[in-house]
Amino acid sequence: MEEGGDYARISVRKRRVEVRLLTAMVSLPLCVVAFEPYLKESLPDTVWQYFRSGADDEQTMKDNQFAFQRYRLRPRCLRDVSQRITSTSVLGHYIAFPVGVSPVAAHGFAHPDGEIATAKGVCSVGSVMIHSMWSNKRSEDVASTVQPNTPLFHQLNFLRDRSRMKEVVRKAEVAGYRALVVTVDQPIIGNTRPAKESSLVVPSHISFPNALRPDESFCPQTAHELFDDSATWDTISWLKEITSLPIILKGILTAEDAKEAVKHGVAGILVSNHGGRQLDGTLATIDALPEVVNAVRDSSVEVYLDGGVRKGTDVLKALALGARAVFIGRPVIWGLAYDGENGVKKVLEILREEFSLAMALTGCSSVDDINPDMIVRLPHVNNELH
Repeated sequence: MEEGGDYARISVRKRRVEVRLLTAMVSLPLCVVAFEPYLKESLPDTVWQYFRSGADDEQTMKDNQFAFQRYRLRPRCLRDVSQRITSTSVLGHYIAFPVGVSPVAAHGFAHPDGEIATAKGVCSVGSVMIHSMWSNKRSEDVASTVQPNTPLFHQLNFLRDRSRMKEVVRKAEVAGYRALVVTVDQPIIGNTRPAKESSLVVPSHISFPNALRPDESFCPQTAHELFDDSATWDTISWLKEITSLPIILKGILTAEDAKEAVKHGVAGILVSNHGGRQLDGTLATIDALPEVVNAVRDSSVEVYLDGGVRKGTDVLKALALGARAVFIGRPVIWGLAYDGENGVKKVLEILREEFSLAMALTGCSSVDDINPDMIVRLPHVNNELH
């Protein structure tokens, strides 16, 4: 992507979106998916494809959303739901409702304020954010923009250069991040064909200050050279030796790996398939969730989920299957492109309101009332539903 060409037309597209924002305040997006078109309309096609695309045929990416339709709710009636408590906690940190922000690289593509705008939006609604080491803003700058009681976690990839990993960890500790979220399903970069075909080139004003040195520039080959595809469970043990921060493993989909995680003393597991961007053909995360939950049932390990969450009922279904909270990725980028900090806030507020409504209509006055008896998996789903 060059300074001219497609990227130069971004100002024209942004002006078009700004006009729409000013003239259509009476018809603000009413659901999360309604924000998606703003990303496509306001950014170059290459950037749109980067955020939109999944691996290979995108089966897993699509199934992450579709899989929620395989689960149906069993509401209970005549329960007092006049007062509903949506709050919960993650690793002991209070959050106003069980929806957080997953680590997504390069928020600066969607909005000039990047991850700082995202963090402010998260803070304003009392949520939790996992900050990507591949962000366009320095970790310490993001942390300094939110209230001290806002839980910020920091994402980490396994790198060949252990000293570089230590630097990221130390900066996260000093800046006040509350946990490390280690991506374990990315020993190498997945085959996101549509994104590759669009030939994304990072413009000169976009940098990755937490992952790269000042004299390094980003390209797909950079990640391949930096990532450590020889990492093992022993690497988790090494990480625990160099930090006192609790560790969450992101990318686990099986009971076998969940049990290994317990053995290695992690604090949490984020059931994730990387938004369908790594290995196509894996289980949708909502389908993988029950076996992971069952595998860690006798431990103190918390389980979360990301992938395909678009509605408040999706949140409730994940909690009924044992997740403590869910995290969202692409919808946050949509909101960021829509209106920066306020757009992120709006996306999260919609999910909070929908979740509260779903609680009321299923007979739940608090998240503690949500249980496995409230949900059933259909033996099959007609393809017409897809």
